[in-house]
Amino acid sequence: MISSQNPFADSANLKEMEPVKIILAEDDKDDQELFLDALNVAEVPAEVTTVGNGQELLENLKDESEPTPDIIFIDINMPVKGGKEALDEIKSDEKLKDIPAVMLSTSNHPADIEETFAKGAGLYVEKPHSFTGFVLILKKVFLLHWTQALLNPVRNLFFVSEKNVTRGDS
Repeated sequence: MISSQNPFADSANLKEMEPVKIILAEDDKDDQELFLDALNVAEVPAEVTTVGNGQELLENLKDESEPTPDIIFIDINMPVKGGKEALDEIKSDEKLKDIPAVMLSTSNHPADIEETFAKGAGLYVEKPHSFTGFVLILKKVFLLHWTQALLNPVRNLFFVSEKNVTRGDS
C-alpha cells in the first residue's frame, strides 16, 4: 500500500525506490499502450499488470498468488463488468477496500464523477486528449499532492483533466 509518507514527494527518490505495483483495468489496447508509454516518460518506476475488464480485475485482486497492487487504475466503460461495478465490489471487500483506486474515463459528466467519489474512488481522471497531457497527469498523481489525496480523497482534488493539469494547477 502507499504509505502516509509520500515516497513520490522527492523526484530524486523515484529512480531509487521500489517499483509501484499497478493494475490497469482497460479494455482498449491502444489506451493500455498510451498509459504504459506515459508512465515510462513520467519516469515512474512501476510494475504494471493489465487486465481487459472489471471481472478480470477482480479475479486478479482475489488471486492470492498475485501481489497486492499499490494502486489500481480502472476504466469506467469496459465489457463484461464495468469500472463502476468493479469499484463497488472492491470497496465492499474487506481485503481490497484500502487499495487506492483511480477512475479513468472519457466522460466528465458530473453524475459519473459524483458516483465514483461516493463509491470510494480516490481520484477521477478524464482521459487526456494528448500524450503530453497523460504524462503530466501521471506525474501529478505520483509526484505531487494527489498521492496524499488518494489516501484521503478530497472533493476539490477528485476530478482531474488535461485542462486543469496544463493550466498550472497543483
